[in-house]
Amino acid sequence: MPITQRSPEELYRHSLRLLLGKDIASWVALWAEHGFMEFPFAPPGWPGRLEGRAAIADYMRDYPDHIDLHDFPDLSIHRTTSPDTIVVEMRGVGRLVRTGNPFEMTYIAVVTVRDGRFASYRDYWNPLVLQEPGTDFAGSHAR
Repeated sequence: MPITQRSPEELYRHSLRLLLGKDIASWVALWAEHGFMEFPFAPPGWPGRLEGRAAIADYMRDYPDHIDLHDFPDLSIHRTTSPDTIVVEMRGVGRLVRTGNPFEMTYIAVVTVRDGRFASYRDYWNPLVLQEPGTDFAGSHAR
């Protein structure tokens, strides 16, 4: 199915399959050239905003080397009054590659799709997980 034919919900579900398959290049290809990601709860020293597909690609390039995602249980996608915007609630589970420790993160994201590609993605991930013993996210989010 061509990318422009996907609804925001379908595009988002497809993006999760790509992340689980560790296909970061294809995941990045789902982004508009001038799309952006925001991390409103990013702790000091971590990026709060990534501008453009190239910056998003750089940020995500080594993601599978840090976090081995296994599943996104509890996925709920909510429509908004804008047909291009969805709100996503989910949990990501897997393991931290360096330590082998379990990884679990809850997310809420506000995602806008334009012309079949991600245009904006506000990721409200939980920075408190960084304070848990044995957690090493250096390099997985910090750049």
